[in-house]
Amino acid sequence: MSNTTKRYYIAVDLEGVACTIGTPGQGLAQGSAGLEYASLQGTREANAAAKALFDCGADEVWIWDCHGTGYNLKYDMLDKRCKIVMGAGSGKRFPCIEEGFAGVLFIGYHAYDTSDAVLCHVYSSATFQHQKINGSFVGEAHIDGAVAGKYCVPVIFASSDDICISQMGEAFPWAETVVTKRSLAWNSCISDHPEKVCDNIYAGVKKAVSRIGEMQTFTYPENFEYEIRYKRIEPAQGCHYRNPDGTLFSRPDAYTRVGVMRDVEDIFK
Repeated sequence: MSNTTKRYYIAVDLEGVACTIGTPGQGLAQGSAGLEYASLQGTREANAAAKALFDCGADEVWIWDCHGTGYNLKYDMLDKRCKIVMGAGSGKRFPCIEEGFAGVLFIGYHAYDTSDAVLCHVYSSATFQHQKINGSFVGEAHIDGAVAGKYCVPVIFASSDDICISQMGEAFPWAETVVTKRSLAWNSCISDHPEKVCDNIYAGVKKAVSRIGEMQTFTYPENFEYEIRYKRIEPAQGCHYRNPDGTLFSRPDAYTRVGVMRDVEDIFK
């Protein structure tokens, strides 16, 4: 990949940032305790990444507020050179991404559902039990990374808790990473100091840019098997996903739908 492109896209979730554990039964939903602090720390961590990119010669940095409603960060605290992608309803991951970005960065993402991972879930902790692609469990980072890969944009950096970073290694072993905290349970962790995490992110992103020629794109092949298991019967019953031939996904049990997706972005249609 050419090192001449100087545009980067930072995706900012909140569960994986330093000193963030959410509220039992709520996670980091609107109005939950801890959301305000997570929003502040997510802003700090995103800004550390953006400043590192600009210090490495970036011409353009996009910061995408992708937690929940997409209206969380302290926007006036971000580097004023950044473009800010925010809000919900577009039905797109990485809105307006295209070939030509040098890399995407994940700040504050979280693990897919597994024992003892802080705030683990896939897209909605209230809706889904798990999601699989070609028989393997996947998280938001896997799917979002494949969306970026569709446009030939590699994942170059990620910061989160230790379990999430380990899971990301399944898909992007080349990416530079920073561990923000050690997971103990869904609402418990041992976190590094927030300022130290920002310092580590700044250093990690600079290292990622220095290795940009080693970064690879991550994709899923066309017509991959997609399995989604819901927490309640009703959404499984009403699932509208269809196979390429137009037939509805099969339903092997009351909570699960399985079928074939032609394209990773079809998950969000």
